[in-house]
Amino acid sequence: MKIKSFLIFALIIGVVSLFALYPRPIGDPIEKEVVILKSVMNILDKAHFKPKDINDEFSEKVYKSYLESMDGGKRFFIQSDINQLKPYATLIDDEIKGSKLDFFEKSLNLITMAQKRVREYYKEILSKPFSFDKKETISYDYEKLPYAKSEKELKARWEETLRAAVLDEVIQVMNRQENDSLKVNPEEKKSFAVIEKEAREKVGKDYDRLFDRLEKLRREDRFGDFMNSITEQFDPHTSYFSPSDKEDFDIGMSGKLEGIGARLQADGEFTKVSEVVVGGPAWKEKNLEAGDLIMKVAQDGQPAVDIRGMRLDDVVKKIRGKKGTKVILTVKKVNGSVQDITIVRDEVLMDESFAKSVIVGKKGVMENVGYIYLPKFYADFDNNKGRFCYTDVAKEIEKLKQQNVNGIILDLRNNPGGSLNDVVKMAGLFIENGPIVQVKSRDQEPYVMNDDNKSYAYDGPLVILVNHQSASASEIMAAAMQDYKRAVVIGGTSTYGKGTVQRFIDLDRTLSSSSNLRPLGQLKLTIQKYYRIDGGSTQLKGVTPDIILPDALNYIKVGEKENKTAMDWSKINSAQYSQDVFVVRNMDEIKSRSHNRTENNPLFVAIDENAKRIKAQNDQKEFSLELNTYRSELQKRKDDNKKFNGLFKEISGLEVANLPVDMKLIERDSASMARNDNFLKNLRKDVYLDEAINVISDLQSNRITLMDKNSGRVKTGKE
Repeated sequence: MKIKSFLIFALIIGVVSLFALYPRPIGDPIEKEVVILKSVMNILDKAHFKPKDINDEFSEKVYKSYLESMDGGKRFFIQSDINQLKPYATLIDDEIKGSKLDFFEKSLNLITMAQKRVREYYKEILSKPFSFDKKETISYDYEKLPYAKSEKELKARWEETLRAAVLDEVIQVMNRQENDSLKVNPEEKKSFAVIEKEAREKVGKDYDRLFDRLEKLRREDRFGDFMNSITEQFDPHTSYFSPSDKEDFDIGMSGKLEGIGARLQADGEFTKVSEVVVGGPAWKEKNLEAGDLIMKVAQDGQPAVDIRGMRLDDVVKKIRGKKGTKVILTVKKVNGSVQDITIVRDEVLMDESFAKSVIVGKKGVMENVGYIYLPKFYADFDNNKGRFCYTDVAKEIEKLKQQNVNGIILDLRNNPGGSLNDVVKMAGLFIENGPIVQVKSRDQEPYVMNDDNKSYAYDGPLVILVNHQSASASEIMAAAMQDYKRAVVIGGTSTYGKGTVQRFIDLDRTLSSSSNLRPLGQLKLTIQKYYRIDGGSTQLKGVTPDIILPDALNYIKVGEKENKTAMDWSKINSAQYSQDVFVVRNMDEIKSRSHNRTENNPLFVAIDENAKRIKAQNDQKEFSLELNTYRSELQKRKDDNKKFNGLFKEISGLEVANLPVDMKLIERDSASMARNDNFLKNLRKDVYLDEAINVISDLQSNRITLMDKNSGRVKTGKE
């Protein structure tokens, strides 16, 4: 495995090194963009798992994709704009080969002018009262919607859009006023004219904020969109990352950053503190609070910079910094006072990004069951001493074993995946040793990634929870445990269906040592496909759970298969595998028992009905713009929704509790306690967790006898 990985890395480095010959550019942004384009295309051609022919067909797909990224709702461009861009539809391939960016340059100028034009539209339209008595409708089926033929038609389309937004606000106020009729004096009730006027003002402010954000988009933001309209034609997971995007990705994967430990959000021209991260530098300093408005930022020993009106990501860059350095924030407190707050930056850990465990159980069925929540397969690729999901899950297992749990439930719902190496090691926690996944590189035979550690961490009953958003490494884990018959997998109709492997390539490697263009960003490149140990692929198809339960997304089009550029499904030969730690040999019986419990369970029946309702509402693309008609439509939706409000209530007999060893950390402050209480509260409402406990009980009551391969003696999974 190590040799194969080295060869892949060496191939990529070799490819990249071919292009480290660019001369020092003049400094024009186009020069940098051309270098990025050239580097990306060369790498895609030489190292992508399945390279594409760069031809007119490819060009047309890029053209369509980029237009959708700029104006997917067809609310900015008019047909004359499109006519100026249309000639490029079959020329983008030629521009790529010739390292030209005429199409991008033209599109950038047109969208900038279009946004300025539309900003005048909405201000003018919202200055006059709306009438809601016409039997008209608005369609949100943007794919079928043609571009407006003229500015007049575009303006009419915006009038329609704004009228719909104001109508929503008007109905909300009317409903609140009617619901509060007993609390409000008749004299204090607002007239329709006042309600409508205030609704227009609110919508106007909302659109002011939207267009402020649009105007703050930089050329590099648009260029990133353009590059990704190219890369996504290879597959959905190959993409260009600007330096700041890559930094955010690394933070997400490692669960840590160096900064002050505060979550920020844009609030008009100011930046607002939305949350102070427990245990972080700001939390320890005690002066910065949620709700504070940041007005200025100063580095230690330097003048303060006024950040009003600044893009949020630029503010974040100024506040983040190396551990041990100081930053001074000038903030306007919730009470109106202005205060300078000095904070020493430090490493900040996002606790919610990491694995955690609790004890769950069900009175009269099965108590003392371990539950492990894993939000992603995180890894700190830049620090061997950082947090890795494999080691964290191993620690959680040991903590649960100290409690003598009767089984473990591993929750991979909504887990998007992550580190391939970590999922291989993690699977090895539940088997002695053996293959976990097969990986195939371009033009090479598949190789097997093995768990080589002959020991295992846990030998008892195991249930894995998945859903439609469980992807990539989550699917590898679920598939391996399913193929080994080591666990019972529970979820919706299937998992996401991502069966490809990506690597990041630093584009700075394509530059000469003297270049002043750094940083260029990175390319996330699909270099491999992975396969189950039984030879099947999870690509497109995902993992089909052993026990399929109703799910809110069962009728919605989700997953890899819905992406037009997704790679195809394929199959290879099976690897040789076996394990005798714990084998689920009575799967048919387990399925039957679960089916008998859930088939007529009112909660699961309601979930299925709700899923159908969600699909019906999702499919509706046309809405009335007449007040009474639209209000009736909303009321019907509200009435339908009422049937499912409170669908998830605390389940009788379902018990959830923290491990004693974790309570010291949880009790260190009120915010941490609040998050923990909310986490436990949601688990007590979790009908899927409830059924998982039932399955653990079934597995315990049917402990499977296993034949020892060496002595021939009979042993149980507990031995």
